[in-house]
Amino acid sequence: MQNFPPIILASKSPRRQELLKLMNFDFRVVLKEVDESYPENLQPEEIAVFIAQKKAAAFDELVTDEIVITADTIVAIDDQILGKPETPEHAVAMLQLLSGRKHKVITGVSLLYKHRQNTFFDVSEVLFRPLLEEEIRYYVDNFNPMDKAGSYGIQEWIGLAGIQRIEGSYTNVVGLPTEKLYQQLVAISRKI
Repeated sequence: MQNFPPIILASKSPRRQELLKLMNFDFRVVLKEVDESYPENLQPEEIAVFIAQKKAAAFDELVTDEIVITADTIVAIDDQILGKPETPEHAVAMLQLLSGRKHKVITGVSLLYKHRQNTFFDVSEVLFRPLLEEEIRYYVDNFNPMDKAGSYGIQEWIGLAGIQRIEGSYTNVVGLPTEKLYQQLVAISRKI
């Protein structure tokens, strides 16, 4: 196993934290408030990267030998960006839009190490089978879609019962493309 510098995960996402734990990384969580607005002319892939870079820039004054990991995940369908829902009814509407259709999940990741940012993104395509109204309402009423882009967690009931196919990284859909992340961390540690 590669030895990496200490890692700061700049995310409150329990899913990202769990993925890093599963990879046996030693890390700590540090949060900073960041404005997640973006220019309207950006493509979906550019939005995820732009926000991840903004999050990393909030740590630019950091002078330790730690690597800061920031990430942002968005869901895109028909050139429409689905962020986190604002209300349970908004979550229902998002899931109705995704029902029976393919969509993209895009995660932008930025690694900040000694004032240098290394940014990348990953795209996965996900296909939901047609979802029944009662299935959507069951999920929204019994799980927490409010903290997830596109209103769903692939690792939760709606993902387990409703996703027919995924093309690309599963962990990207969870919120952090771990294979690409690992390769980028290896590249950084080789330069040290």
